[in-house]
Amino acid sequence: MTFQINGKSFSERPTAGQCLRTFLRQLGWFGVKKGCDAGDCGACTVYVDGEAVHSCLVPAFRAEGREVTTIEGLATGNELHPMQRAFLDAQGFQCGFCTAGMIMTATALNQAQRADLGQALKGNLCRCTGYRAIEDAIAGVRNTEDAEAGAACGHNTPAPAGPDVVTGQARFTLDVAPEGLLHMKLARSPHAHARIRAIDKSAALAVPGVQAVFTYEDAPPTLFSSARHEVQSIDPPDTRVLDRVVRFIGQRFAAVVADTEGAAEEGCRRLNVDYEILPAVFDPEEALRDGAPMIHDLDPGKALADPRRNLVAEVHGHFGDVEAGFAAADAIREGTYYVPRVQHAHLETLCAIGWIDDAGRLNVRSSTQVPFLTRRELARVFGLDEAKVRVFCERVGGGFGAKQEMLSEDVVALAALRLNRPVKLEFTREEQFTAATTRHPMRVKIKIGARRDGTLSAIQMHVVSNTGAYGNHGGPVLNHACSQALSVYACANKKVDGFAAYTNTVPAGAFRGYGLPQTLFAVESAIDEVARAIGMDPLEFRRRNVIKPGEPMIGAVESPPDVIFGSYGLDQCIDLVELALKRGDGDKPPSPDWLVGEGTALTMVDTVPPGGHYSDTTISLASDGGYDMTVGTAEFGNGTTTVHQQVAATALGTTPSNIRIRQSDSDHGGHDTGAYGSTGTVIGGRATQLAGEAMREKLLSFAADFAKSGRDNCTLTADAVSCGARRIPLSDLHGEAAIRGIDLSATDTTNGTPRSVAFNVQGFRVAVHPVSGEIRILKSVQAADAGTVINPMQCRAQVEGGVAQALGAALFEEVVVDDQGRVTTPSFRTYHLPAFADIPRTEVLFADTKDKLGPYGAKSMSESPYNPVAAALGNAIRDATGVRFTKLPFKPDRIFAQLAK
Repeated sequence: MTFQINGKSFSERPTAGQCLRTFLRQLGWFGVKKGCDAGDCGACTVYVDGEAVHSCLVPAFRAEGREVTTIEGLATGNELHPMQRAFLDAQGFQCGFCTAGMIMTATALNQAQRADLGQALKGNLCRCTGYRAIEDAIAGVRNTEDAEAGAACGHNTPAPAGPDVVTGQARFTLDVAPEGLLHMKLARSPHAHARIRAIDKSAALAVPGVQAVFTYEDAPPTLFSSARHEVQSIDPPDTRVLDRVVRFIGQRFAAVVADTEGAAEEGCRRLNVDYEILPAVFDPEEALRDGAPMIHDLDPGKALADPRRNLVAEVHGHFGDVEAGFAAADAIREGTYYVPRVQHAHLETLCAIGWIDDAGRLNVRSSTQVPFLTRRELARVFGLDEAKVRVFCERVGGGFGAKQEMLSEDVVALAALRLNRPVKLEFTREEQFTAATTRHPMRVKIKIGARRDGTLSAIQMHVVSNTGAYGNHGGPVLNHACSQALSVYACANKKVDGFAAYTNTVPAGAFRGYGLPQTLFAVESAIDEVARAIGMDPLEFRRRNVIKPGEPMIGAVESPPDVIFGSYGLDQCIDLVELALKRGDGDKPPSPDWLVGEGTALTMVDTVPPGGHYSDTTISLASDGGYDMTVGTAEFGNGTTTVHQQVAATALGTTPSNIRIRQSDSDHGGHDTGAYGSTGTVIGGRATQLAGEAMREKLLSFAADFAKSGRDNCTLTADAVSCGARRIPLSDLHGEAAIRGIDLSATDTTNGTPRSVAFNVQGFRVAVHPVSGEIRILKSVQAADAGTVINPMQCRAQVEGGVAQALGAALFEEVVVDDQGRVTTPSFRTYHLPAFADIPRTEVLFADTKDKLGPYGAKSMSESPYNPVAAALGNAIRDATGVRFTKLPFKPDRIFAQLAK
């Protein structure tokens, strides 16, 4: 069969039933992505005879004799297509995994379709951007700008990978084809809790192409946690590579490796498993009761409170006298709030490729936020020296915390070590929902008292967190949830009790916000209610009660002494949102019968997680006079690569284009804790600033010696050092240093302490239809205290993306688990991910602050924009309807049912 692809002819025969997407990738067109394999996400969009199609839905044989165009064929020679150029100018991407499909769809739109992007883009999903930058690209808006040498910080410089992203040349995890590659599929439990008596592999091994079947008998018995932290002792070691006991529906118990994915899948189906069914428990409060089925037969430890009670972690704090505080209150409001599971839904699913190189080292190419920590744990689990393990990532297709886990690398390493051949594992979209991790669902009881003068008298909170079948992140998320949600308010009397429980459900894990959105939904709702009870405007009530510099930050515990006010912009954020709502702009309600209301909420977050967070940067002068920089931070849409370039360019008096970056590879040396907790800028960027400044001093000193000039007489410019009247090109300095045997490089590190705090305030104006329960967002505004904003365009996009993701969780996203522990929403068809039409534009405003700790005064701003959104939306709905909704998401049927009462 002959196929015409991007103007080239290919003679190849697809396998029976093969879709066009997999066929194109098989031929090396890696710009065609897999996000769902169900026609829901649009990442695989290509043209067949000029018509845009989702290639995952098209049988490959139907493309025979037709002209197929992928993103790689859109440009003409070296000339970008105008839509590719538009996406580059607008920076209409973050992680970039959806971008090829988005550009292909956008290019095919006519003028009428461009006038209704909600309809035109309904088949293309983006989890990162919030869609504003995509809309800008289609409208021809340019957001990028050039920066002068030494002045990159504060400018909208473009992402260095941008040209590769828009042309489909950026390489994600599976965009390679190693020779002899084997494919892995995982057999998963149909039971919520069972012990495996025996597994008969014979029928599976008899499937043509199956190379091996691995079970608990073949895997190391070492216990570990899939969660990755610098200090590993904060997570309970309750996981094995392959376990004999399964604790939720979807848990892997065997790995089948074969020549093809189809053979591996068939091998999984043919495994004969003898189970002993064990009692299961699905509700966290029931799991904590006496007599509940014990899920893990482990000993208590530092990171595991009481496994015999299914108690992973508990938090208790009592400051002042809450009973006296409530007795002194003129108004008390209390309620119970429920926040469900939601999925990260990054479009690149979990995946990894493992192999053994010629030196006998284990190599793992992974879609991870934490390559260095994963390397350390793989070495421990498999009894290897760390020098015999390499973990790295190329570009990562989104993360949001889900890839702060080790869920694919360990089982791939097992197979690669045993078979000495490259092995690939790629989660399906269904596996992401049923067998990866989710946000921690929580029940939060909150009670708040206030005096008539507008001051808080007491706050009491009780939290039960469902960590699922495994305790990864269970304790740290609980601690975080019980901290800054309360410590942002000054109140003498506070009491907190929190519990994280095992259940026989899909595990929870790290998720954007790390527990704070759950408790903030309760706290900020109750703050609104108690303000109304004393007759005060809720935003004014917040203004009076928020913490001020110099006051102690007290949540479940008092903040450690390394948490300080490096800067303070919360007051500005409150004022900015108040003024934006008072302007009265935004959309109008569809008709007079809609109910209109406004609401706000706020958040405070430490800019660095506790317990240490490390990052190394090395900068060296290259022979051409440019700079080579090595960092450990992974790039998955967080934008830290751009920030690293800007910070280094500013320190070295050059332009970002003169900084070449190597990153996220344990073979590059140094160490990086990982790209999580919004640390890419404040930790990685600070290390880069220090390394850049050290490099500048080294260059100036060497140039002064070379030119026989005084050090103070030398100035570093973009491509030279000027020593008085003499100008020495940097390339000449490199040559002279090589002759002398002098290394012109500098390395510096940061350790994550001391830490500052950042703030966000969200405001909404909404309209609610009293009959249908439909919610329309008329105005969305968020003010952020990000310190000195290194890249305003990029930081704005992080805020927009955070708001969009949080709106999805607030309005319709929910991972539903039935009474047997089975996930019933395992696809984008059953789990409503926000599309273009679902998300309003958010006005983003920045406080004018400069932090004492961050690079050039910057603070973190990736996670925190998510945190106050659900609470602010709930408060706006309450203002419109007079009804307090205490359960997320705010689905129309729930709104209708409550209003009907």
